[in-house]
Amino acid sequence: MSEVVISGTGLFVPPHTITNEELVTSYNGYVERFNAEHAAEIEAGTVKALTPSSAEFIEKASGIQRRYVMEKDGILDVTRMYPRFEPRGDDQISLMAEIAVDAAKKALAAAGKSPADVDAVICSASNMQRAYPAIAIEVQQALGAGGFGFDMNVACSAATFALEMAVNIVRAGTAKCVLVVNPEITSGHQEWKDRDCHFIFGDVCTATIVERADTATSADQWEVLGTQLATQFSNNIRNNFGYLNRSEDSDPKARDKTFRQEGRKVFKEVVPIAAAHIDSHLAKLGHHPTAVRRFWLHQANQSMNQLVVKKLIETEPTEDNAPLILNEFANTASAGSVIAFHRHRADLKPGDLGVICSFGAGYSVGSLVVRKR
Repeated sequence: MSEVVISGTGLFVPPHTITNEELVTSYNGYVERFNAEHAAEIEAGTVKALTPSSAEFIEKASGIQRRYVMEKDGILDVTRMYPRFEPRGDDQISLMAEIAVDAAKKALAAAGKSPADVDAVICSASNMQRAYPAIAIEVQQALGAGGFGFDMNVACSAATFALEMAVNIVRAGTAKCVLVVNPEITSGHQEWKDRDCHFIFGDVCTATIVERADTATSADQWEVLGTQLATQFSNNIRNNFGYLNRSEDSDPKARDKTFRQEGRKVFKEVVPIAAAHIDSHLAKLGHHPTAVRRFWLHQANQSMNQLVVKKLIETEPTEDNAPLILNEFANTASAGSVIAFHRHRADLKPGDLGVICSFGAGYSVGSLVVRKR
């Protein structure tokens, strides 16, 4: 089989930032308004009073300090509490495709490639803007790439699952160069009115070039030694928004139509699943976790990442062997591990081993073991 490498990555960062302090000011304003409007029901015990939040609580619970978003005024508006996007006509590029093209151009430049070199595009994210036509095909057309494109969704593991697909496509000879884009506009599915999760997500888009080693020309190449995927069904992270909602005559703004999770259960169950997954993947390739120079993990929760790595190397992880980006970006769903890889790999030397791993709803876990060339 052909040797496959990651030869370039790109990152689109949205124009707006929301700090924890800004978010809390808005959220607490909403809480005060809600409690006042429902004072009688709260007193009667038919409605539960909402509890204010704090910036200190958010950082302690998650490690998050701020997040990037595509639009912030609607999110911070206590009468709205979700983004306010302008609708686009069918003759205009979609919002997801627009940010994907931006990240893709940066990844192509890093890899020393042109759109004409790309013969497959995969758009993989936790949510898709529409059912069809595929966002990937729109990105393909906007870039001027050839071949084929398709969309896929595996929640917070969407990027690593797509990278595995890209690696296999190249190894099979179906394509020589695959572009993977992960446009995560998570602000659209975030529940900004829920104290337990209103701070979790941020928007972003990553892009990765996967190609045959004998066609790669970039100075920064990472051989993909192996990929591994696993899923296990769980309702602990769920979003019921979908195209059948109308036929069910259900409320499109009901609480279950946005992100929700059982956070403690997720933490307790996913940490051992992710650690065991990485350990078994490395073992299949003849490596021990202590041989890994760097872990680029899914960026959902600081304590979760630290515990996963600690289980693997049996010592406290550091910013050097397990860098975090969620303090700046928050949880960017599938893009988090790719951002970590994009931002924190320049100092590694040829021969250094690394693991890119994501884990999330499903449950789903995806990993790539890579080696600096």
